[in-house]
Amino acid sequence: MHEAARRFGTPLYVYDAAELDAALGRVRAAFRDTRVYYAMKANPNLHLLRRLLAAGVGFECVSAGEIARAEQVGAAGERLIVNGPAKSAEEYQAGARLGATFIVDREEEVGLLPPGSRALVRVNPALEVSTHDHLATGAAQSKFGVSLAQVPGVLAALRAAGHTALGLHVHIGSAIRNADDFTAAFGRLRDLRAVTGPLEVLDAGGGWGLDADLGGIAREAHAAAAHFGAQLWVEPGRYLVAQAGTLLTQVVGTKHTGRDFVLVDAGMTELLRPMLYGAQHPVTALWEGRGQSVWDVAGPACESGDLLARAVTLPAPRPGDLLAIGEAGAYGAAMSSGYLTRSRPAEVLWTGEAWQLLRRRETPQDVWAAELTPEESQSAGY
Repeated sequence: MHEAARRFGTPLYVYDAAELDAALGRVRAAFRDTRVYYAMKANPNLHLLRRLLAAGVGFECVSAGEIARAEQVGAAGERLIVNGPAKSAEEYQAGARLGATFIVDREEEVGLLPPGSRALVRVNPALEVSTHDHLATGAAQSKFGVSLAQVPGVLAALRAAGHTALGLHVHIGSAIRNADDFTAAFGRLRDLRAVTGPLEVLDAGGGWGLDADLGGIAREAHAAAAHFGAQLWVEPGRYLVAQAGTLLTQVVGTKHTGRDFVLVDAGMTELLRPMLYGAQHPVTALWEGRGQSVWDVAGPACESGDLLARAVTLPAPRPGDLLAIGEAGAYGAAMSSGYLTRSRPAEVLWTGEAWQLLRRRETPQDVWAAELTPEESQSAGY
């Protein structure tokens, strides 16, 4: 880690190829012959996408940009799903051109699909689950999916419009801690069998906590799919990449007010999850000794919420020391921003033998590259 920081600077996203492969191995071991689609929003780095595609993984995309990334690495047809509650005309057109499967999120969407589309109907099972409210996509009050009562009508409408209604999709949330939540969701889906008849596909989504009982979840998902006579699909995102990624950040100094702060050069612009949903990431000091005391890890933004961690026990920090923020492979780089005209960090991969640069660090000029000068603005023609 120290070598990477010296070579590429900090903040820095560091990925471990062995852990990427191990995470996919755990999914394959648990779910066996299930078709796996990577939820690209977790980390869309093109190198990681190429690596997953070569391993036989498809992609779940929720924007025109993600569809373009999938096309860039060569994914199409049965390797591509287009999801999202408010798809644009551009997203329908791009998905249809690549032969993607669409996930229908609302009744009105049936009339918006390109002719002859393949589709799954996203079901909202109206469950309260063990995760943050912002991550609970299967709750009754969330914006996702159609109700259990609406499912038969949407399937019938798809068939009447000439589309291929492959089956059902359910994704109840992310970072779910309790495996019983998945059991409950699959149980509610089974109740639909009497009105849907047999189906070709049951897509059980993802959202498994990093320490989830994958074997138990897989058994329940396979049983639900078998109930419909369907093939099982899954869409892991964070599970595949989170533990493979670390955010390296350097200590700038310390401060003592009502609490004790260690100030670092990474913050909400490099890892938004702690501020966005109170996510807790493991923090490791990459220095030794000097006693132990409790610190809040604070970033450089002029925002009170710019804290990467609270109440972390660390040896006494000094400027230049390195902290490793774990489980940052998902939604670290993906949610990073140019707020405060901060340059997004580089991304590097440890192959087991050498460091490989996947994305160079931005410059300030990169951040404002799309902004026009007065002369360019006048000649733009808008």
